[in-house]
Amino acid sequence: MIETPQRGKLGILVGGGPAPGINGVIHSVTIEAINNGLDVVGIYDGFEHLMAGRIVSKPLTIGDVSRIHLDGGSILRTSRANPTGSDALLGNCVRALIDAGISSLVAIGGDDTAYSAYRVARHAEEQAGVKIRTVHVPKTIDNDLPLPAEIRTFGYETARELGTRIVMNLMEEALTGRRWILVVTMGRKAGHLALGIGKSSGATLTLIPEEWGDRQIRLQEVVDILATSVIMRRATGKNYGVAIVAEGVLEQMAPEDLAGLEDAERDTYGHIQLSEINLSDILKKALRKELLKLGIDLRLINKDLGFELRCADPIAFDIDYTRTLGYGAVRFLLSQGPDGHTLSGGIVCLDDGRLRILPFDGIQDPETGRIRTRMVDVTSEHYKVAREYMIRLRRSDLQDESLLSGLAGAAKMDVAEFVKRFGPAVESDSAEDA
Repeated sequence: MIETPQRGKLGILVGGGPAPGINGVIHSVTIEAINNGLDVVGIYDGFEHLMAGRIVSKPLTIGDVSRIHLDGGSILRTSRANPTGSDALLGNCVRALIDAGISSLVAIGGDDTAYSAYRVARHAEEQAGVKIRTVHVPKTIDNDLPLPAEIRTFGYETARELGTRIVMNLMEEALTGRRWILVVTMGRKAGHLALGIGKSSGATLTLIPEEWGDRQIRLQEVVDILATSVIMRRATGKNYGVAIVAEGVLEQMAPEDLAGLEDAERDTYGHIQLSEINLSDILKKALRKELLKLGIDLRLINKDLGFELRCADPIAFDIDYTRTLGYGAVRFLLSQGPDGHTLSGGIVCLDDGRLRILPFDGIQDPETGRIRTRMVDVTSEHYKVAREYMIRLRRSDLQDESLLSGLAGAAKMDVAEFVKRFGPAVESDSAEDA
């Protein structure tokens, strides 16, 4: 059995994509740890070098981090390196941490990083007989980690704020230029960011994968929903609009509808590299083709929104939030239960103003062992209000003869033909079903 290192050295690493507020966590973890007598080591590039059995790092001082909480990006950089691929990789990580004298680890990242940190800590205890206390600070602009209800992941609010400002500008562009703009936002599985931006900006409509539940999404369904919104606007003399689509729609889409999807590049965790597939361009071409069939020649622009949000300087909310989370992470690592035993690891979060630790075991999917994904609740008032203000065809519209006549006219169809062609576009209307 390897002797457990003393608690005097704490390591910090960042995994996954950037999110505003990372430096705020590094800032507060470093200050709180040093103030409690710990040495702090900043580990570069996530698990990348640890997987090779070495550590690339620098000691962090209070002077190094005193003002970085104001800045976007990550002074420790980040990577998507995945140590869970084999026991050998996990063993290399454990050995590198032990050799560096690190007995406590703060991992900053999303679901994949949380899972990796959990596996490394478990491997250290089960295979090497060493307890490396580990705490994960949940970071993602996707807001899809299983935190208590209404608790955001840090980075989300800054991304939503900046994304909303961009979409507001695009809405003015659409009106001024008399065109439609299709915006695809980041969000690997869940639609939180797309919905947050769409609702806050007052975009014409927003589509998220949760509308379809667990079933596959067909490209034609998405195109038909977009087309009916275009038609509804045209019926009122408005030939412009902004539609937002969450990129998670792509991951759930039937492969036969997206040529080459089965050959798409995947990251080290096996996820499709959605950024390598131009969903906004696919939708633009398919929608334009559909509208031309109706004799509607519409100016369409497509825009992908995501990368410009991830390294933005954090807004006050995320600065405040991340400094609290970093403090909580260190307090957990220093804590000890009354029986002398301590929880080996978990995720730090704020719940009703109180810092809590969610044990890794409690947030895992029992079937896959991976960290559960938090999806948008399409039965919630939050979602229902968003749907209420979208321009989308509803079942009730098909019962309104006057409205239906106007829509059919805008689509250059008779009423029966319009209902037959576009009636199925309301089938995924979960807001009306709930």
